[in-house]
Amino acid sequence: MEPTTDPSTNDSGTPDAPRATAPTTVLDVTVPVFNEAHVLESSIATLHAYLSAHFPFSWRITVVDNASTDATLDVATRCTERFTDVHVLHLDRKGRGLALREAWSRSDAQVCAYMDVDLSTGLDALLPLVAPLVTGHSDMAIGSRLAPGASVARGPRREIISRTYNVILRTVFAVRFRDAQCGFKAIRTDIARHLLPAVEDNGWFFDTELLLLAEHNGLRVHEVPVDWVDDPDSRVNVRRTATDDLKGVWRMAKSFVRGGGRLDLGPLRRAPLTEDFGRQLVGFAAVGLASTTVSLLLFLFLQQHLHPVWSNIIAVAATWLANAWANRRFTFGHRSRVDRGRDYLAASAMLLTSLGVSSGLLAVTLWADGGLLAQSLTLIGAWGLAAVGRFALLRAWVFAAPPPVESGSSVLTRT
Repeated sequence: MEPTTDPSTNDSGTPDAPRATAPTTVLDVTVPVFNEAHVLESSIATLHAYLSAHFPFSWRITVVDNASTDATLDVATRCTERFTDVHVLHLDRKGRGLALREAWSRSDAQVCAYMDVDLSTGLDALLPLVAPLVTGHSDMAIGSRLAPGASVARGPRREIISRTYNVILRTVFAVRFRDAQCGFKAIRTDIARHLLPAVEDNGWFFDTELLLLAEHNGLRVHEVPVDWVDDPDSRVNVRRTATDDLKGVWRMAKSFVRGGGRLDLGPLRRAPLTEDFGRQLVGFAAVGLASTTVSLLLFLFLQQHLHPVWSNIIAVAATWLANAWANRRFTFGHRSRVDRGRDYLAASAMLLTSLGVSSGLLAVTLWADGGLLAQSLTLIGAWGLAAVGRFALLRAWVFAAPPPVESGSSVLTRT
């Protein structure tokens, strides 16, 4: 939805260009439902009462009926008559992801959120979830049952499945969020308009795919520990959902490896800090210390079987990819795939330079009949010298901060 406009006239009497105004509703809470007639009205009553009494921003509730075959739509319609600021959206197809896609795409609120109709998540986490998005501090926020401070009551089977799934995500994608599946999330609407067209799944994997795309493009995801009680009446097919999730993980992994998932966020993209020398220096030193230790151990092992120069080449090359990845991701904070190929190409050029310097100095040491200790000290010095030059080039060239971009987000005040 386009921003509303506020036309006015200037001193000459001609209309000024329309000025964009902030959304009048801060939060749009989506509640997707399928055959939930037995619990829907009481849940909406509880949510409505909580928002009315405790939520400091303007809000509305959108119930999305996913092609229910019971009286859910009738109950939802009755809720709109009983409560103010409650709306209903009816869909002819099932799918929680589809429900969120349709509701969020149509919303004109500043922030869109959703929660399960069973209200398994404690509502006191709603304001901490939404506040970082309203202020513009974060782009997406998720409730987490696995974050420190969370309080969770559920059976061992679902606990094991949930933890295993999130370990898989952290292993495959190196994500920082802990809980991809909690039915308690929020997103800035302007960010959602960029992410939603890229999300393929319309089912339960929708949440994970949205989160992976957000982190893949360098967006900030805020995680809130929640109080959560398992719903004994949950009708989620755990086995089928788990299978679909693993298929989704495989699809996303292949896409990212092939360079997919890159989105043009325009002014919404978060620019890196213009000056972060101290943290970068410490991070680079930590990565370098680990790489040097591994390379030196490899050299000491290989030189027993190969010529020392070849041992050096193999030892340095063996740690190159991990070193480049760690410095890109952690030292300089580039977690998206944007310019990934260029970054690794630059790292390759620096690798060749490092190999040339270290192999040359090692050859001089061998010519002077230097023993194993002299060879090792020579390599440590050469690697250190190359690292100084590499750090300077990474800061000044490869990961140089771009010019600052004005953010298009706005901060809303309480209403």
